[in-house]
Amino acid sequence: MEQHNMEELYLSYQKYAFSIAYRMVGVVADAEDVVQDYFAELQRRDRTEILNIKAYVAKGITNRCLNMLHSAHNQRETYIGEWLPEPVTDTYEGPEAIVERKETLSYAFLVLLEQFTPTERAVFVLREVFQYEYEAIADMVDKSEANCRKIFSRAKRNLQPVSTSERRSSVNEPARQTLLKRFTAAFAAYDVNRVLELLADHPVLIADGGGGEVHTVLRPMVGRKGVVALLTSRRVLNQLRSWESSFALINGESNIVFTQQGKVTGVLCLNLDGEHIQDLYLILDPDKLSHIII
Repeated sequence: MEQHNMEELYLSYQKYAFSIAYRMVGVVADAEDVVQDYFAELQRRDRTEILNIKAYVAKGITNRCLNMLHSAHNQRETYIGEWLPEPVTDTYEGPEAIVERKETLSYAFLVLLEQFTPTERAVFVLREVFQYEYEAIADMVDKSEANCRKIFSRAKRNLQPVSTSERRSSVNEPARQTLLKRFTAAFAAYDVNRVLELLADHPVLIADGGGGEVHTVLRPMVGRKGVVALLTSRRVLNQLRSWESSFALINGESNIVFTQQGKVTGVLCLNLDGEHIQDLYLILDPDKLSHIII
C-alpha cells in the first residue's frame, strides 16, 4: 500500500484535528500543541497500513487530549475563581466547518462540556459532534462498545434540562445582533429596568479573570437580582464601560468584544433562551484573549 503523503495529510486534516482537540481541551494553545505534536509524530511513522486516515487522526488526537485533560485536572481544581474555555474566531475552523457544526462550537456548548470527565467528554464529542459509530469510538478510547453507549447515554442525560441547541434554535443572527445592541446600550447606561427586560427567569453570570490575574467576580452569580446588580454596578464591572465594545463572530455566533487601543481586553459570550439572555460568560484572562483578532 502506498505511503500517505505527509504534506497532503496535514493540509487535509489539520483543521479537522484542531476541531476535535479544541472541543476536548477548551484551550486554543493546548489544542494547537496537540495537533502539531501529533502530525510531527505521524511523519515519523509507517503510514502504509492506515486504512481510514480520518479515523486514525481522530484516535490519535483524542488519546493525546485525554492525557492532557488528566494532567490538567489538578491545575483547574486549584484555579482561583471560575475556569472558562478560551473563545475562538472562525480563523481556526473556517466558515464552512462553522456552518456544519455551529451548535457544537457555541461557547455555551463548550462550557457544558466542562462538567464531564475526560472519557465522557471524548465519547460525547466523538458521537455528538463528529457522528462516529460506537464501534469506532470504542477503539479510540479503549473501551467496549457497550460501555461507550452507556457513557454517552449518561452524559446526554446529565446535561442541563434544556440543551444549548434547543435554547438557541429560534434565535437567528439578525435577531441576536438586535438583542446584543439592546444589551450593550442598557449596560452602558446602568439601566436596571432595560437589563431586567433582557434577562431570562434564572440567568447565570460567570467570569474568568485568569485565576486571579484580573480582578473580577470569583463565583457564578445566579438569579435576576444578583446578575442585574452586577451588570448595573458602578464599581464591579465598570472598567468594561471604559473600553470600546463591538460585535464579532466568536465561537460561530455574534458576541461582544471589548478593546482598548486596539487590543482585545475582554469577550462577553451570551447564551440566549429565545429572546432573553440565559447565560453570560465574561472572559478577561489576557492569555485567553491573545489569539482573538477583530
